[in-house]
Amino acid sequence: MKLTTAQALVRWLLAQRSETLDGREVPLFPGVFAIFGHGNVLGLGTALEEHRDDLPLWRGQTEQGMALAAVGYAKATHRRQVGVVTSSIGPGALNMVTAAGVAHANRLPVLLLPGDTFTSRAPDPVLQQVEHFGDPTATVNDAFRAVSRYFDRITRPEQLLSTLPQVARVLTDPADAGPVTLALPQDVQVETYDFPDALFEPVTHRLLRTRPDRRALTEAAAALRTARKPLLVLGGGVRYSGAGERALAFAERHGIPVTETTAGRTLLPHGHPLHAGPLGVTGSTSANVLAAEADVVLAIGTRLQDFTTASWTVFSPDVRLITLNAARFDAVKHGALAVVGDADAGLADLAGQLESWRVDPLWTERAAAERGRWDAHIDSLRTVSDDVPTYAQVVGAVNDLSEPQDYVMTASGGMPGELIGGWRGSGSISMDVEYGFSCMGYELAGAWGAAMAHTDGLVTTMLGDGSYLMLNSELFSAAFAGHPFVAVVCDNDGYAVIARLQEGQGGEPFNNFLTDCRSAHSSPPRVDFARHAESLGCAVFTASTLDDVRAAYAKAREAAVAEKRPAVVVVRTQPKSWTEAGAWWEVGVPEHLSGREGFEEAKPTQVRYLRS
Repeated sequence: MKLTTAQALVRWLLAQRSETLDGREVPLFPGVFAIFGHGNVLGLGTALEEHRDDLPLWRGQTEQGMALAAVGYAKATHRRQVGVVTSSIGPGALNMVTAAGVAHANRLPVLLLPGDTFTSRAPDPVLQQVEHFGDPTATVNDAFRAVSRYFDRITRPEQLLSTLPQVARVLTDPADAGPVTLALPQDVQVETYDFPDALFEPVTHRLLRTRPDRRALTEAAAALRTARKPLLVLGGGVRYSGAGERALAFAERHGIPVTETTAGRTLLPHGHPLHAGPLGVTGSTSANVLAAEADVVLAIGTRLQDFTTASWTVFSPDVRLITLNAARFDAVKHGALAVVGDADAGLADLAGQLESWRVDPLWTERAAAERGRWDAHIDSLRTVSDDVPTYAQVVGAVNDLSEPQDYVMTASGGMPGELIGGWRGSGSISMDVEYGFSCMGYELAGAWGAAMAHTDGLVTTMLGDGSYLMLNSELFSAAFAGHPFVAVVCDNDGYAVIARLQEGQGGEPFNNFLTDCRSAHSSPPRVDFARHAESLGCAVFTASTLDDVRAAYAKAREAAVAEKRPAVVVVRTQPKSWTEAGAWWEVGVPEHLSGREGFEEAKPTQVRYLRS
């Protein structure tokens, strides 16, 4: 079949299918986000136009925003579908690098197709090309190498035959999942080649369920049997394996308390008696108390990032750590007893080896008791006051008015601590906190992608004024395309959570709150977020009290669904009121600041390598 490189690539995209966690067959690539320029409009753009009825094309306003939308889509589909994003060369391509970092840090699949300079070099230097004096093969797209799981530059059409199977492998492999970048020189995009018909035959990609090594399982079971106070830690890998029910059944069978990481949040029903709460700096004191006492920790589907482990101070130095991960890279960290395999299959095999073993009921009961104390603390934070609402109160109002099938999101600033620590879910996997890369602006762009994918309930994204100003243009993209979600924008006059870190360690207020930033005006201008969001095509509601928040959010939910566009709730919030889990986080503190004393006290408690 004689096709251009671009035509062949598009036909291959259309042939790829995916099986969801509930067994449905869907397109692996459900759509493409595109901004066209001279580097992709005639090659890939023409090929996409030929299949416009079969492969939906969505135009964003920034390349970063589109790629973040694709990341949000991948998370909402539990990595079973992949968004495709194309840009022109130069600044368009580089704009996607940040989003590639988000996908890489969070182990989420996205396919990036940046245009590239001419392989012929005939018109060099072409518009938007940067020149490397000592390496004429280098282009801006080489910047993607550091944030791609798989990178290739297609310099001949027939190279697709060998690279496309690798593209599919990385995008669908539980151990390797992450961003793939195929740089496409614009002259190669339009070169023709006789491609074999077999390249375009439909292929269905099913979830790989690698079973762990039996010897590793035996060692893990033996370690668990010695435990007096074991603890389960559930991460994102449990979500992507569809192993939430299996994990809960495992915990119930053996009486083991359960905590969740950021990526594993809402796997468990909040009120379950074994649910100890979320773990770590942005988690809960309930989970952290149990983690400090646990003698054996079984961590499933998690890389145990520093916020989860409180910079490795949350566990006892004498704890035995068992990890069950699809990626051996993650399983062997920190001297753990490594069990490599799928979370669902691994838990089933491990349960078979443990048989009727159960934990002392007194330890089992600790989970509900400790979480009850944490719940009471959150209830006190949510108590209505006559003052300006706090983040905790806003989250509580949204939580109360949400439905079990809804989906809540955030990414950066102070909101992750409020959602991770304070949200009460029903066990329906209803949260996306992008706290692997903590990318400001993901909250709105990612919500656009999530709204495309999560159609059984309503998506609500919660963010601060800083994130809104960082990247808001995809509100227009979602409004234009007709993808509804609710955005709750909390305005506290600046980068309040970084100001908390700065001042909490003894630093002077500087360059975070707007009042502490350099300005030529005695009365600097303020942003009218409501009018701005309205100008981007959104329904808008404002609030100043907690009762206002409830009323505005209820109206926003109705408007978003009825009008098929984003609805934005703007509320002024307290700048210095936060939910605290009482855990340490290592940051560099200069010796002259007051926070150095706390650093010196906590640093020796940091566990560097655990015995397996």
